Amino acid sequence: MRVAAIDQGTTSTRCLVIGDGGAWRVAASRRHGQHHPHAGWVEHDPEELLANIRAVLEAAGPVDAIAIANQGESCLAWDAVTGAPLSPVIVWQDARTADRLAALPEGSEDLSRRICGLPLDPYFSASKLAWTLRELPAVAKARREGRLRLGTTDAFFLDRLCGAFLTDRATASRTGLLDLATGGWSAELCALHGVPIDCLPPVVDVDAGFGTIDGVPVRVSIVDQQAALFGHGCRAPGDCKITFGTGAFMLAVTGAARPETDGLLPTVGWSRTGAGTTFAVEGGVYDAGAALEWARGIGLYSSHDELAGFDGPSALARGIVFVPALSGLAAPYWDRDAAPLFIGMDHATDRRDLVRAVLEGIAMLTVGLLDAAAPVVPAGHPVSIDGGLSASPYFARFLAAASGRRIVVPRMHELTALGLAELAGAEVREIRGQAAVFEPEAMVSGDDQARFAEAVARARGWRGL
Repeated sequence: MRVAAIDQGTTSTRCLVIGDGGAWRVAASRRHGQHHPHAGWVEHDPEELLANIRAVLEAAGPVDAIAIANQGESCLAWDAVTGAPLSPVIVWQDARTADRLAALPEGSEDLSRRICGLPLDPYFSASKLAWTLRELPAVAKARREGRLRLGTTDAFFLDRLCGAFLTDRATASRTGLLDLATGGWSAELCALHGVPIDCLPPVVDVDAGFGTIDGVPVRVSIVDQQAALFGHGCRAPGDCKITFGTGAFMLAVTGAARPETDGLLPTVGWSRTGAGTTFAVEGGVYDAGAALEWARGIGLYSSHDELAGFDGPSALARGIVFVPALSGLAAPYWDRDAAPLFIGMDHATDRRDLVRAVLEGIAMLTVGLLDAAAPVVPAGHPVSIDGGLSASPYFARFLAAASGRRIVVPRMHELTALGLAELAGAEVREIRGQAAVFEPEAMVSGDDQARFAEAVARARGWRGL
């Protein structure tokens, strides 16, 4: 079997062709524009994303099946009759609805956490979808005329490419509108946010079948992070992965029942036909690769080769701290008013010290996720990582030291695509292969951990002062 595994991400769309027996290749990759019409707003052009999916799929050549990963919380409105977008894609990073969420009635936060497990944060789709109805006349008009469709990007792609207006349960669990107890949309949460439930797609299993593209079946559709969790081989409770992309996202398998968490989020890992639902806990750092791109943009470094190694004690041990909160702080803080912070520089501090502090700051926030997940991921349990930062041995070693855990870096780093292919039925054991292992040989001191915690405390709430 040959599977075209399409990873439609925040900055690009990639397609890998993965087959039985260990064969795989990158067919194509296409970057797309990032639009910031106002401070805190992040948008994509829906037609550009769709065109890029078509382009990378064409580059794949003949395949037996297609599997597509989506960005998760990014969403839009479109016309049910013509398929034309009625809004931009409002990206998961977008914070335009923060004030609206803060103005919801008392008790709304508890209601949301009880039903869908998620806090009232603009990260999730619900408030974004409601924004399109309130603010865009074309969306309101389509609603009045009975031709409005609302959903995450997967539902738009499937509708346009396959004529299948559907979403899978894992993606739906990222909207803030899914009832985790029933696996269907919550009328109560839809009413809370002002999202018409009849405009949302039906919720199905990840492998329910999503029609065809040019005669080739689309067998799988799921969130990129959940696809990566599967690609890492995480199946048993406690199995954990962290993907370092634009943001850093930790997922840990918990089992067949909804987990009770403090600070982290219960989420659907995947729901497979005949096998029920596997739950997970999730936590994120908004700015991982995004913080590095910012650092490169202001001239702290020019090549990823510069991230491979550093000499001497860590920046943190020398009192130089960076809190990567350009978009605020996600789990377990949920503070959109937090601001990025450099602290501890002196006359001898140079750009290498600062970029090292950026790497360490991303790692330290990630350690906070692992600490919050300790009831699910016991101490000593290895953590598998992937994404751009996993290619830096310095970062992997520092993460091992800071977390006190064994860090595993798979040889095959396209874990989202690997998970897609495996969910679609491809045999991938030979591809997964050997992994690099980083042991926590040197530990970050308690004083260094306290220093970072103090910097985070100073960064919190800054924009709201």
